[in-house]
Amino acid sequence: MKILITNDDSIKSIALLELAKAAKNYGEVFIVAPSDEQSGKSHGIDIKNGLELTKASVGLDCDTYTLTSTPADCVRAAVFALKRDFDIVFSGINTGLNVGEDIAYSGTVAAISEAAMLGKKGIAFSAYANDHNTLIKYFDEIMEFFKTNKLLEYNDLYNVNVPRNPKGIKLTKQGSTHFDTRFDNINGMYYQLGNPRHEMDKDNENSDVFAIYNEYISITPLINDRTNYEILKKFNISYNK
Repeated sequence: MKILITNDDSIKSIALLELAKAAKNYGEVFIVAPSDEQSGKSHGIDIKNGLELTKASVGLDCDTYTLTSTPADCVRAAVFALKRDFDIVFSGINTGLNVGEDIAYSGTVAAISEAAMLGKKGIAFSAYANDHNTLIKYFDEIMEFFKTNKLLEYNDLYNVNVPRNPKGIKLTKQGSTHFDTRFDNINGMYYQLGNPRHEMDKDNENSDVFAIYNEYISITPLINDRTNYEILKKFNISYNK
């Protein structure tokens, strides 16, 4: 298996290095990561400015590049600039969970969404801030869960989140973080602050937030198609899924 490693925390992230090390046990690895942090950039791509794609080194025996753009553009650069062939994108390990609505904002998840658009598969990996070591500890168990259940045969995209003290693994749906967003004025500048309220999703059984709140590793199958098929069905509009 040929594996592209990327993230949204930049090439400087130790968690990126640890994911690449772990992935080397599963295939041929190469890295294309943002030169600077791209957190919260979602699926943005830069079609207006020139991008610097630079050979780099992170101390691993694998081809490594940095790009002055987003995670989605890193995947695009691997395909269209480097002409590299790969089977799957491993994105992360994100420093912070990507559950609930955070999926929409996440550059980590956007990288695997871009991979699927380009005919590849993808797994996004996230953990609590500064706790990527827990994910690495359970990485082989997570990969065995994928293999045993043939998950990549059924779907192209999966979002993995790991709590601090995992009790096991659950397949989940997207829940809600119930984030208490604030815009705080600090020295004349507004900062978006707040905290997730995972406990408020405690009754949303089988959600990713429910799993994390109850200390289970969450694996959520995702799709890129945003069509609401129930509306088409309501108006008797035919479609092929």
